[in-house]
Amino acid sequence: MIEDIENEIEVINSIYGEGTLERAADVAPQSYHLAIPQKAVTLRLSIPTQYPNAGLQITAVDSVGPASRKGYGTRVLEVAREVLQESFTPGQVCIFDLLQDLEQRLAQDFVADASEDQEVSQCNISHEIDAPIETTTPPQWTVSATVTEKKSVFVARSCAIKSTSEAQAAITHLLSTDKRASKATHNINAYRIRILVNGHDVTYQDCDDDGEDAAGGRLLKLLQIMDVWNLLVVVSRWYGGVKLGPARFGIINAVARDAIVAAGLAKQSEPQR
Repeated sequence: MIEDIENEIEVINSIYGEGTLERAADVAPQSYHLAIPQKAVTLRLSIPTQYPNAGLQITAVDSVGPASRKGYGTRVLEVAREVLQESFTPGQVCIFDLLQDLEQRLAQDFVADASEDQEVSQCNISHEIDAPIETTTPPQWTVSATVTEKKSVFVARSCAIKSTSEAQAAITHLLSTDKRASKATHNINAYRIRILVNGHDVTYQDCDDDGEDAAGGRLLKLLQIMDVWNLLVVVSRWYGGVKLGPARFGIINAVARDAIVAAGLAKQSEPQR
């Protein structure tokens, strides 16, 4: 349905950036451009007005970056169609999941181009390797503007961290000292950490939905796209009684981006030495 399509466009563009998914002005009204993040490939989608009850189609490669090797666009198209066939379920929007799964598949395809960095990217799994907390100083939160939508209230906080223990301690401190945050329906969080171990960059990242299904992974994706490190973001939502659908993900990421930018943490930080 048209509203589902518009909501998904808003969510995807709020996470990946404006222009990632947009209507194609010069072709059929059901055609859209989908720019694959960091892959220099844009695909053309045909999305029927009955979507998501009816499936979309990936019809062609719209453009390929000039530096891409021969056949790269064709390969991306093939993989995208395979991923779509595997992931589409009637009645459920799927373009965000398509992007995430496609990124993973392409990374596996071209693993030879991966850096030497070791990175953990799985939500809700604690990490055995960690640095001790060196201080008991309370976290210095930067708070976003408050957004209210259909009686649901959203606010984000960001703070600098150096270890997974610091991230967990900051969350615990927030919920034990801020009564309003402790009463939020959801406190979604995500963090990324980069440190030097034996002269090599080692990175950690984790996220938690806190009951807001799939929100943690989308928040972590925002941190990846913004390329920020040694940072924790917590987004609190107080449910107002009206379901927002996919639009809630756009609001969650918007307030998170606000908190990151307001803290001056939007630029990539150096590894802890």
